[in-house]
Amino acid sequence: MVYNGIVKDLTRFGHRTATDILENGRQAELNPPQLVTHDAWGRRINRLETSSGWKSMHAVSAQEGLVAIPYEKKYAEWSRIYQVAKLSLFHCSSGLYTCPLAMTDGAAKVIEGIRKEKKSIYLLNAYSRLTSRDPEQFWTSGQWMTEKRGGSDVGNTETIAIKYSNGRYKLYGDKWFTSAVDSNIAFTLAKIANDKSNTPAGGDNPSLFYLETRNPDGELNNINVNRLKNKLGTRQLPTAELTLDGTIAEKVSEDGRGVSGISPMLTITRLHNSISAVGSMRRILTLAEAYAKQRTAFRKYLCQHPLHARTLTQMEVESRGALLLVMELGRLIGLEECGKSNEQNLNLMRLLVPITKLYTAKQAMQIVSEGLECFGGQGYIEDTGLPTIFRDAQVLPIWEGTTNILSLDVLRSLFKSKGSVLQAFLSSVQERLAIAMAAKSELQDVAKSVGTAAEAIKKFAYQVEQQHEQFLEVAARDFSYSLARVFMGSLLVEHAGHIESGEVDLFIAERFCDADLTPVVTLYQRDCYSANAIDLYNESIAISE
Repeated sequence: MVYNGIVKDLTRFGHRTATDILENGRQAELNPPQLVTHDAWGRRINRLETSSGWKSMHAVSAQEGLVAIPYEKKYAEWSRIYQVAKLSLFHCSSGLYTCPLAMTDGAAKVIEGIRKEKKSIYLLNAYSRLTSRDPEQFWTSGQWMTEKRGGSDVGNTETIAIKYSNGRYKLYGDKWFTSAVDSNIAFTLAKIANDKSNTPAGGDNPSLFYLETRNPDGELNNINVNRLKNKLGTRQLPTAELTLDGTIAEKVSEDGRGVSGISPMLTITRLHNSISAVGSMRRILTLAEAYAKQRTAFRKYLCQHPLHARTLTQMEVESRGALLLVMELGRLIGLEECGKSNEQNLNLMRLLVPITKLYTAKQAMQIVSEGLECFGGQGYIEDTGLPTIFRDAQVLPIWEGTTNILSLDVLRSLFKSKGSVLQAFLSSVQERLAIAMAAKSELQDVAKSVGTAAEAIKKFAYQVEQQHEQFLEVAARDFSYSLARVFMGSLLVEHAGHIESGEVDLFIAERFCDADLTPVVTLYQRDCYSANAIDLYNESIAISE
């Protein structure tokens, strides 16, 4: 069985994430990267200095196969879930090395999807290095998309690409927010131009380019590192503002098709973002539960106080729902990667990618904040390492598409598929509930409540076609939250129906489903999306002159 094949490795690796990896990750937090722009003689050198703790994660990532696992496919379609489990253990101990790993995995996915005859020797070499287990061969990748004019609006890219020689280009432009700037390669967007002053050759849409950050002689590839970002969290991670000044790159998409070319990378990085959210929730909850069994207050352990126990339980309920959601997305991606997916699975995956990312990120902030409170004043003390989890989690709703941007992406997937993704969602929910009810009679009530919520979602979706133009946009976030909660509810009910599941699993499913599963329907009934409501929203934020 797959489980038996990987559980030994996960147990061993879990021990490392609580010992040597954790120690090095903490060292990376305490010794953030530094940029030395000039040498003693005033010459620009752009030397990035990172800690030994940060550097150690490179070897760990390669040796443990944290990127390689889904590409080796040792466990076929289950390989991706194996990776999900391993990365969730790694995240909070890694000193945020999970960020470059996300982009590295995404870069490998992009290269893998390029037709064989279109792959240059540079791409073939990069792929072998991105998926290597040899620390000396292993490369990491960047994803340089964000510019001053906007992050999510990648179509507004101002970087230009001028044809150079042998089918290669020189890139000119500024990249405003480039994480893991010490990576070996990067994928970036640029608009093809005739010269530096205009962009008629490639039209208004950007193309996708592959670049190596250093030349064969070890010098930067006409890249200036202007400064490192001073961030709220993720301080271990070198994030910089860059200027591309004739950076040599290779075009890897059709002209003007850069956004679609980069989409496989975004699918993977959004999965990784969700894994990090789950890892953050589980880490803070594990620590809070252990602390509650050691700390006494009013002559009892914290865990013996019913209110505290209930608080921890509610955190557990949300965390379990998030874990199942991320695992299901990993399963669907694994099926697609091994050519074993069907149309329903592909449609469901298209919907779950943005939903999983946006909702688990929000859950992580709520759970981690609650987790700090469980430690009282110690949760606010930097020496404990607990605030690091909170500060690092705050980036999760922002990276790889904010909540609003991804909520609009959910709507686009519905319209573009003409409802097919929603039908796949509803069918999957009903199938899981039917299996659970057939397995255990005690699941009847909770399964029916999830089924009723799914039907309410369906009814709402059909009603919106008759509404005003702004209706869907203003309801988009609540609609996405509702999809997430209904699907999580079905996963928890399904899990409770397994033969090895017990009373606690049923309790968890019931507690999750006690909450409002369809906030979009509730708020619709309260007239929160009407034209009048939208006018009031605008008036409430108007600035008086």
